[in-house]
Amino acid sequence: MMKFIGLFMMTFLLVACNSESLYSGLSEQEANEMVALLHNAGVIADKKTLNDQTYSVSVPKERFSQSVELLKANGYPRNEFKSLGDVFQKEGFVSSPLEERARLNYAQSQELTKTLESIDGVVLARVHLALPEDDPLNSEKRLSSASVFIKHRRGVDLSSRESQIKALVVNSIEGLPYDNITVALFPSEAIASNYQPLPQPLSATTSITSPLALGLLAAALVLFGLIAAIVWWRLNAAKGSSLPVAASAREVGRVK
Repeated sequence: MMKFIGLFMMTFLLVACNSESLYSGLSEQEANEMVALLHNAGVIADKKTLNDQTYSVSVPKERFSQSVELLKANGYPRNEFKSLGDVFQKEGFVSSPLEERARLNYAQSQELTKTLESIDGVVLARVHLALPEDDPLNSEKRLSSASVFIKHRRGVDLSSRESQIKALVVNSIEGLPYDNITVALFPSEAIASNYQPLPQPLSATTSITSPLALGLLAAALVLFGLIAAIVWWRLNAAKGSSLPVAASAREVGRVK
C-alpha cells in the first residue's frame, strides 16, 4: 500500500513539474485568451499570477514548440501600444519642432495600428507614415503617404475591406490623399501538418503550486491514508481473534 502511495505521489510530481513557461508579464485578458486558444487546440495550459500582478502561461514541455507556433499564428502575444499621452510626456522644458513632429507621427502610427489590429482576422498590423514638413520657401508642396502592412489569419479574406482600411487611415491623417495609401495583405503561416493534440495525464492543471493541484494531492493522500488505516486495523483484528483459538487448542491437548 505504501509503495502504491509513493508511486502515485512520484507520478503526480513528475507531471506537475513537466511544464515550461511560454510567456510572462501578460495582462489577465491576454493570458485568458491564450489559455482558451491552447485548450481549444488540445493543449492543456496553466495561467499563473506573478508578483507584479501580471500573468504567465505555461504548457507541458513536450507541447512547447507547437504552442509557440500556434500562438504566433494567431498574433500572440499582442503588441503593446502607447497612447498620445504616453508619447507626449514632457521630459524637458523645451522640445524642438523636429522632436515634436516625430512624436506626433509615432503617436498617430500607434493609434492607427491599434485600430487595425482590432479588426477580426487581423493578426499583426503596421502603419508607416511619410508626412513631409511644410516648407514655405518651396512652391511645390510634397504630398503625404502611408503604407499599411497587415498579417491576417489564413482563410480570412480582407481584400474586400481594403477600401475601408484606407478610409480609416485617410480620415485619421490630415492632408493625406486616398491614392497615396498602400495596403499590403499577407496571410499567416499555416501550422505544421504534424501538429496533433496529445492526450494529457491531468485535465485540470500542470502546476503543483496551483490550489487545485494541492487540493487534489491532499485529497488523494487522505484517501490512501484511510485505506491504509482500515487495512492495518483489519490485519490486527484478525491476529487478535486467532490467539484465543490457539490457546484453547493447547488446553484441550493437556486434558487428554
